Amino acid sequence: MHALSATSAAAPQTVSISLGDRSYPIVIGTQLLDNPATWADLPRAAAALIVTNTTVGPLYAQRLQAALQGRYAAIHTVVLPDGEAFKTWETLNLIFDALLGHGCDRKTVLFALGGGVVGDMTGFAAASYMRGVPFVQVPTTLLAQVDSSVGGKTAINHPLGKNMVGAFYQPCKVVCDLDTLATLPARELSAGLAEVIKYGPIADMALLDWLEANIDALRAGDPAALGYAVKRSCEIKAHVVGQDERESGLRAILNFGHTFGHAIEAGMGYGAWLHGEGVGSGMVMAAHLSQRLGGVDMPFVARLTRLVQQAGLPTRGAVLDATDNAGRYLQLMRVDKKSEAGEIKFVLIQPPGNAVMRGAPDALVREVVDYCCA
Repeated sequence: MHALSATSAAAPQTVSISLGDRSYPIVIGTQLLDNPATWADLPRAAAALIVTNTTVGPLYAQRLQAALQGRYAAIHTVVLPDGEAFKTWETLNLIFDALLGHGCDRKTVLFALGGGVVGDMTGFAAASYMRGVPFVQVPTTLLAQVDSSVGGKTAINHPLGKNMVGAFYQPCKVVCDLDTLATLPARELSAGLAEVIKYGPIADMALLDWLEANIDALRAGDPAALGYAVKRSCEIKAHVVGQDERESGLRAILNFGHTFGHAIEAGMGYGAWLHGEGVGSGMVMAAHLSQRLGGVDMPFVARLTRLVQQAGLPTRGAVLDATDNAGRYLQLMRVDKKSEAGEIKFVLIQPPGNAVMRGAPDALVREVVDYCCA
């Protein structure tokens, strides 16, 4: 399982999301973007709209447009500003402006070409425009390929909380072209690794073993290693989403590290820390909380912390308030979507390879925040 041949990423592989009439394939491979066959099974329409951003657009928008040529009579492009700070109503409206300005109808197909922010906003626009139009996820970051593009969560941020305004809306297809990861900055690649690492403690300890053996290859952008990481991550997420599409139970385990991480993102101001950086630090905090509640031992906490660090991610939490840092964390976590009647629900590990959702005494959470942010 540790050895990967250089050819393993070459032939496209498909992971299926099974949701009845809303089922769809995730296609993972190289040279997918430019191949018209990649897009041959999509719904027919008069028009398509490619939604991208100022970073990804110049790299890939024309190539996608060329591949779609002949399939749609009109192919429009809208370029959004890049970054978590722009995951707002104002930016979302740019997509609606383009759709209405071009007279797009309810069969128009949207293509989300970019990272998690582009994917989330395009999906939310697709869910909302004329009460629902088809869309395709074309994730170009590791984080989007292994997590945010899969499963139909779409949203924008609110100043008081991350992803608080959105909808569950599934794409027709997800196309993960591994070649697009070659243009990813090192910091963004590391941020994506956080979402790969999380799948180990919550579901697959063999994956955690594999990650420890292959972390250097992943950070170096080795295509075979990245191909395996994307495929395994998508398999785990597909399994979970297939059982709990709307996060009424099991799906919440995918938020391991996110409750602390979202607090950091909101508290620091969106974009100061990348989402994956917040999750990396958040997983370390969640592991410490799991240990204090008897779910894991200290060697496991040390092991996970070491892997997060080797991935190039922060293992210390951010200081959000100089006078009462833990209090600020608690305040922000109470507006997290997983809190119920003011009680914060954490995804904790108990035992390694298995996740549980539970509350924790404020005093214990304060201890963890103070320790991890010291």
